Amino acid sequence: MDKIISAIPQDNFLIEIVTSSGISETFDVKPYFGGSEFKELQDESYFRLVRPAHRGIMWPNEQDFSSDTIVLDIQNGQKEA
Repeated sequence: MDKIISAIPQDNFLIEIVTSSGISETFDVKPYFGGSEFKELQDESYFRLVRPAHRGIMWPNEQDFSSDTIVLDIQNGQKEA
């Protein structure tokens, strides 16, 4: 399983991701905004608090994405969740 080693927030709710296997791509969080657990991420200042954690990424109020979800979305061209 890949581990997210870098997660740098970008404009338009994108995150530049680097994984332990060398994947370096952009992860788009917008397709997940429909879920109530991710509503807080629509606040850009809060969105920018993302950090690598537990092999994936996480925000202070414990919203998270696993590395599996991120890598799958990147490999599938970010199909809508």
